[in-house]
Amino acid sequence: MILVSPSIEKSGVEFHDLSTSLSLRYEEAVLAAGGIPLVAPATMDPKILAECVARVDGVLLTGGDDINPRLYENDVPEKILKTIEETPDGGQRDMRELILIGEIFNQRKPVLAICRGHQMLNVAFGGQLVADIGQQMPGALNHRRMDKPLELVHEVTLTDGSLVSKICETSVLGVNSTHHQAILRPADPFVATALSLDGIVEAMELKPELARLLPFLLGVQFHPERLVHQHTRYRAIFEKFVEACGTNIKKKT
Repeated sequence: MILVSPSIEKSGVEFHDLSTSLSLRYEEAVLAAGGIPLVAPATMDPKILAECVARVDGVLLTGGDDINPRLYENDVPEKILKTIEETPDGGQRDMRELILIGEIFNQRKPVLAICRGHQMLNVAFGGQLVADIGQQMPGALNHRRMDKPLELVHEVTLTDGSLVSKICETSVLGVNSTHHQAILRPADPFVATALSLDGIVEAMELKPELARLLPFLLGVQFHPERLVHQHTRYRAIFEKFVEACGTNIKKKT
C-alpha cells in the first residue's frame, strides 16, 4: 500500500470546487511495480496524517505547484515572487507534506520523492531551494521543458555506488525536465547523488552513514513516471521502491 500525495487544483470537474488532482501516470507506475496507490486526504490534521502513514507501507511524494519560498528564505525579492505558482489552497499542501515527511521519518517508512516532493524533502530539513533557476542561475540549462514532458532533454551524472546508480545500472542518465525551482545544496541528512551539468541536484539520498534511518529514500528532480515506457531503468525506480515497501512489511512481521 503506497500513500500518494496529490496536487490541489482550483476547479475540479464536479461543481468546479477546489479539488485534489493526481496524474494517472503515478498510479500506473506504482501499480505496474506491484504496489497499490492510495491518495492522501487533503487535511492538515497531524493525527489523521500520522494514521494514514501508519496504515501504508510507503509514501510517494509527487510533483506539482511551487513550494512557497518563504518556507526556506526570509527575504525573497519581489521579482522572484512573481514567478512562483503556489498551491491554490493557500499553502496547505506545503504544510501537509511537511507533516507527512515528519511522519515518514518518525515511522521509518520507505519514501520516493519526485520533483516537488524531492524539493520538499530538502525544505523539511531546513534546506534552501533555487526559487527561480532562470533568474538566480544565469547560464543554467533550460530545466522548464514543459513542451517535452515525455522526452529526455538533458543528461545527469550519477554518483558511483549510489542507490540511484545501482537501480538504473548506469553512470549517466537521460532525464525529462519540467521545473523552475531546484536544490543546489542538500540539507543534512542528505547527499546529492545525481547532478546536471549546471550543478542542479537531480537525485538525492540519505548519507551512507545515515542510510539506516529509513528502509528506502530516493528523491529525483525528474519525472520517472512519465518515462517508464521508454526504458527498464525508469521502471526499476518504482520496482525497487515497492520492493523496499514489501521488505519493510516482512521485517515488521
